[in-house]
Amino acid sequence: MKDLDDATALIARMGRAAQEAAVTLREASPAAKQAALNTAADALASTIPDILAANARDMEFAREKGLSDSMLDRLKLDEARIRDIETGLRAVAAQPDPVGQIIAEWDRPNGLHIQRVRTPIGVIGVIYESRPNVTADAGALALKAGNAVILRGGSEGLHSSAAIHAAMVAGLRAAGLPEAAIQLVPTRDRAAVSAMLTAQGLIDVIIPRGGKGLVGLVQDQARVPVFSHLEGICHVYADADADLDKARRVVLNAKTRRTGICGSAECLLIDRAFYDRHGDVLIRDLLDAGVQVRADGDLAAISGTIPAQPDDFGREFLDKIIAARLVDGVEGAIEHIRRYSSNHTESILTENDATAARFFAGLDSAILMRNASTQFADGGEFGMGGEIGIATGKLHARGPVGAEQLTSFKYLVTGDGTTRP
Repeated sequence: MKDLDDATALIARMGRAAQEAAVTLREASPAAKQAALNTAADALASTIPDILAANARDMEFAREKGLSDSMLDRLKLDEARIRDIETGLRAVAAQPDPVGQIIAEWDRPNGLHIQRVRTPIGVIGVIYESRPNVTADAGALALKAGNAVILRGGSEGLHSSAAIHAAMVAGLRAAGLPEAAIQLVPTRDRAAVSAMLTAQGLIDVIIPRGGKGLVGLVQDQARVPVFSHLEGICHVYADADADLDKARRVVLNAKTRRTGICGSAECLLIDRAFYDRHGDVLIRDLLDAGVQVRADGDLAAISGTIPAQPDDFGREFLDKIIAARLVDGVEGAIEHIRRYSSNHTESILTENDATAARFFAGLDSAILMRNASTQFADGGEFGMGGEIGIATGKLHARGPVGAEQLTSFKYLVTGDGTTRP
């Protein structure tokens, strides 16, 4: 009980400071926010050795905890990945400022002029696992949208996140913005997560970024509104009219580029007509790349595969493992995906426009692709500079959550002594 009391007091202090910072940020100039992010990028670049040293401590801790190879890959930083974080900060800095943008405006016969205008949400809480880059991505996007943010990273990434957070604070300080605009929970105590989830009146929305266990905990315990980000159970469907060379490239990339991210393909569906024409080439490519293929039905007869179990479909492996099944055309693919998808990202491989249109119309995942790898399910690749996550819910934000998705809106109504009869 004492741990929870201490965590509640900690989050309350951070929440009050964030609320005060949010008042300032609501009116902060685009130039000030841009300067803070560019200076943060400079600070990040100048402290690469410190960040790598902090990450080495975290990697050692994570190995002792027995984290999987895919989770270790999420946690690991090298100079190239830190440079990518720096590039992401500069990209967010360069984007148009969403605050105050007029979304729509119109005149009414009653003499009123009405504008719908983007406005900050307020205070955002982000709870995430492993990936220390989220510290920069979430901090940058929240700031760009005029929000204060409280970050609670995974216990295994505490030192890495703290080192990155220091660069973000340096940017805020240099730009004359409140340091409490981007706060990092300074403890591994899981009670802090529960305290954030019940911080009504202090945190306006929670964004979880992690596995099913974390998201389930957030959805069960949250008393604060949540942007849902469920598992990335992403499907790739090879249609009868798929181009073989394109299909081979996309399937391999979708599974093997990085297996531990939410955009990694977890299920390959192959049209029987494609399989009759091209045989086991897609399965063979995966096997040759070291992927364990859990095959269903006729595909299980392919040498090197292992028989799929019922729970292999609708499962997020986050590893060099993929489930595979034959389906009867696009309707068979749609039926399977509707049953097993987490509504994250699905891709169809086809040269047939009508089939692609049916796939897009028949499914309601946040991201639908054609002839492209599911690994593109990323805010940076969408031109957002970065993302806090891929929202799989249906309210407010869907798909990559960038700066615009971290705003709400208000109505500005102008009259001329106008009264209502």
